[in-house]
Amino acid sequence: MCAAILALEAVVLFLTGVVSIGMTDLGAGPALGMGVGLGLFCVLAAGLLGRPAGYALGWLVQVVSLALGFVVATMFFLGAVFAALWATAYFLGRRIDEEKAERQVAEERWRAEHEAGH
Repeated sequence: MCAAILALEAVVLFLTGVVSIGMTDLGAGPALGMGVGLGLFCVLAAGLLGRPAGYALGWLVQVVSLALGFVVATMFFLGAVFAALWATAYFLGRRIDEEKAERQVAEERWRAEHEAGH
């Protein structure tokens, strides 16, 4: 779920760079560079989600998205939405992983108890 959130956020951050061309004093080059850079940052974080650093980068993406509101005001809202989606995916995913591990232990225990009698 976290990778999907980051993928969607990459598109939004890229488009924020495009939109900021006409809405800010940034020139076209810096605005597009910002959008492409932030989009790639999201993709990098998504690619590293198998490691703890990936989740740290994911949280950093959320902070940067919120801070981008100082450049494009609507990013305060969109950044908050994506931060909420990210937090939900992160904490729900952790809970699901814990429950899967508990279930696997219970199934192994059950097999050991029931197969020993045969």
